[in-house]
Amino acid sequence: MAATVEITRTTLLEPSPESARGGGKKVPLTVFDRASTDGYIPAVFAWNGPAPTNDALKEGLLAAVARFPHLAGRFAADDHGRKCFHLNDAGVLVVEATVDADLANALAHDVSTHINELYPKADREREGEPLFNVQLTRYTCGGLVIGTACHHQVADGQSMSVFYTAWATAVRTDSAVLPSPFTDRSATAVPRSPPAPEFDHRNIEFKGEHSANHSYKVLPMDRIKNLAVHFPDEFVAGLKARVGTRCSTFQCLLAHVWKKVTTARDLAPDELTHVRLAVNCRSRAKPPVPMDFFGNMVLWAFPTMHVRDLLSSSYPAVVGVIRDTVARVDSDYIQSFVDFGEAAERGAIEGGGGDELASTAATPGMVFCPDLEVDSWLGFRFHDLDFGYGPPCAFLPPDLPIEGIMIFVPSCAAKGGVDLFMALDHDHVETFKQICYSMND
Repeated sequence: MAATVEITRTTLLEPSPESARGGGKKVPLTVFDRASTDGYIPAVFAWNGPAPTNDALKEGLLAAVARFPHLAGRFAADDHGRKCFHLNDAGVLVVEATVDADLANALAHDVSTHINELYPKADREREGEPLFNVQLTRYTCGGLVIGTACHHQVADGQSMSVFYTAWATAVRTDSAVLPSPFTDRSATAVPRSPPAPEFDHRNIEFKGEHSANHSYKVLPMDRIKNLAVHFPDEFVAGLKARVGTRCSTFQCLLAHVWKKVTTARDLAPDELTHVRLAVNCRSRAKPPVPMDFFGNMVLWAFPTMHVRDLLSSSYPAVVGVIRDTVARVDSDYIQSFVDFGEAAERGAIEGGGGDELASTAATPGMVFCPDLEVDSWLGFRFHDLDFGYGPPCAFLPPDLPIEGIMIFVPSCAAKGGVDLFMALDHDHVETFKQICYSMND
């Protein structure tokens, strides 16, 4: 019988007038914000007991959120009817819950049956909805699960890793010494005058008449199966040796998994397959944006190969395609994207407002086959997520409702390695499992 999650308290935590930094300002969404998913992204972490008290966690959360005013704000409309951030310090929602079960037992057997009860549910359509929500769930053994749901237009993964680390620091130490992140969104998207976009962003980052989303089909949700694969450090080292040239852990694992998923899908040799690959643009912009910038600054690269070429090419060749494609997301491309956003903004205002830009981000049930979408959290230092009793013992992936989506995270296992969480059509799962550790080209 699956464990039952019982909610015991729900609280809206508001920064105090002395610590609040929002000031009631209305801040426009940048074009990077508009290109991100218009919805809430969950993240769930587990710690073995003992763990800090809920009061300590909430006190640290308030101290951290005060330095990240977008998280305590709300969506609103500006004078032109355009969606914006209202930094009104309205607060974050905290849900407290208990589970009549042992955490270790739940992790070993049935946590997947109640994972969706371990983070707050938020409705992007509901007016006044908090942009950041937290759930603190206690198990009988003293174990703790922290589940969060943050609206993606507020922040990307890099930003949230900075915030989580700040929250953990606030619980462990004197919150007065917490650093403040860089939050000036306007500095990350400065258009040329006049704006001069050079690429077809209307059909790349946004839904235009020629964007790829028009050709993706939809599957019933019960056909989309989630699975987790652990790649030990020794396996990653073997892959890197196979590549031969210097490459990152992410590049060699992506090359490997792209090959194996494509094989499992049994695609036609002349079919094209690409990977929608998230690229952090902070260091690529000119001038560079600080890595602690809190907001969205991600674009996508699309490494593309014919199936026959992908499957017959060596690992170094596939890594080279990935690396070369990512390199094209350079300062010129980023500036073109910013200019496109400015031109679209002016056109929308002149045409009477309204959110005319719709992101190409996937929606539940979408099937990326023959393609993939991949995010990397390998830069997220999970060992820094220490609230005083050590790093998390597990990262728990919520249900991934999109076929072909993949997330690489550093493993919380004592021996390290990388965990891959992914979703595939159930017809392809068993074949993938059989070949996922084979290094044959």
